Amino acid sequence: MPSPLENRPLRVAIIGAGPAGVYAADILTKAEREFEVSIDLFDQHPAPYGLIRYGVAPDHPRIKGIVKALHKVLDRGDIRFIGDVTYGRDLLLSDIRDLYDAVIFATGANDDAALNIPGEELEGSFGASDVVSWYDGHPDVPRTWPLNAKEIAVIGNGNVALDVARVLSKHADDLLVTEIPDNVYQGLKSSPVTDVHVFGRRGPAQIKFTPLELRELSHSKDVDIVLYPEDFEFDAASDEAIKSNNQVKTMVNTLTNWIVEEQDTGASRRLHLHFLQSPVEILGEDGKVVGLRMERQELQGDASVKGTGEMVDYPVQAVYRAIGYFGTEVPELGFDAKRGVIPNQGGRVLDADGAVVPGVYTTGWIKRGPVGLIGHTKGDALETIGHLLDDHASLKPATQPSEDALIQLLNERGIEFTTWEGWQALDAHERELGAAATEAGPVARERVKVVPREDMVRIALGVQAPVG
Repeated sequence: MPSPLENRPLRVAIIGAGPAGVYAADILTKAEREFEVSIDLFDQHPAPYGLIRYGVAPDHPRIKGIVKALHKVLDRGDIRFIGDVTYGRDLLLSDIRDLYDAVIFATGANDDAALNIPGEELEGSFGASDVVSWYDGHPDVPRTWPLNAKEIAVIGNGNVALDVARVLSKHADDLLVTEIPDNVYQGLKSSPVTDVHVFGRRGPAQIKFTPLELRELSHSKDVDIVLYPEDFEFDAASDEAIKSNNQVKTMVNTLTNWIVEEQDTGASRRLHLHFLQSPVEILGEDGKVVGLRMERQELQGDASVKGTGEMVDYPVQAVYRAIGYFGTEVPELGFDAKRGVIPNQGGRVLDADGAVVPGVYTTGWIKRGPVGLIGHTKGDALETIGHLLDDHASLKPATQPSEDALIQLLNERGIEFTTWEGWQALDAHERELGAAATEAGPVARERVKVVPREDMVRIALGVQAPVG
């Protein structure tokens, strides 16, 4: 069916320039349709890429490939990037409805799921997303991090837990090949850590790591991997998973080989992997973390576990919960506080009565919850874009649909914003910082990340730094 919009493209706003938002924009531009589209991709940060820039460890083995793929999409020139603009503050839903025929929210899940155990509020108890934001140079978090613990616990058996454990156990000099800023390097350099413990509630055959991330642990210099034979329990469901799933088989084989090889080389740091243990309490003294109480679990035959009543206390001075991210409520939209998502039906946003809100859509983790790998958001986007295309004939047309109308509104409100060309300038600047660091030091660096938001915006806008 041809579009009812006369003599102009369908105007679509996408809120969130991480993988979910970029995938949605890419799929929409490539979809078979009988009308043109004009897409503006917004982000609250001056730079694009969202989770890839601020939520993945700098030494993550796949990060460069994902960045290249996202860059290729945005560099085509058919999607307009608008950075450093915050939905709910700089632009309201009413503004967007005036300027666009449809809007897609791809704001992700940025909070940490709670453990809901005693002691979680103690000093030294952290959510994984907070330390990830710090070591990824997020512009809106403090420049320093309290790295004063010799023994650290990371609770969770997914890739985020592995990322946090790997970065905290790694020697800072070995991270210089990444884009970490100087404040992160200096913080990690001064860390007194000797032992990092990673705890999983279920057995080795139920871990949520991926093989590449698991093997990456063995690449850390002067860090021994410590495993415990009593943790290697397998039930009928575990045996079946090992037989039928190559990924599970690969990871179990990797872990059992590490046990056989006995990774004790006398390294100055140790990374312990524990299974079949569930957190019961974070122990504290004088308001600070001094330990972690875990309960041994046993498999029940179907890969589920139950507690044995056997408690084990571990002396640690910091605990990081990495049991999953949780969505943040989006202004002016409904929110499922139990699941941490925008209520939706296949990507069509629902109101408080469960009715579809015309022209408002969602995709990615804020649509389905923080489950699966980054690439899984492509499936979310396909579904959401399919519904948007099905609905286009019934969408309420924007009253100010020209591309210039948005720029005029932002200028009238005095809101500085960055563009794709601005990001390219910032990208070049960060690469120049990497080249300068390479000349000054012993390690080749591709780039060094700029942290302060004001500096990012200044560079992106081409404004000279003040003198004196």
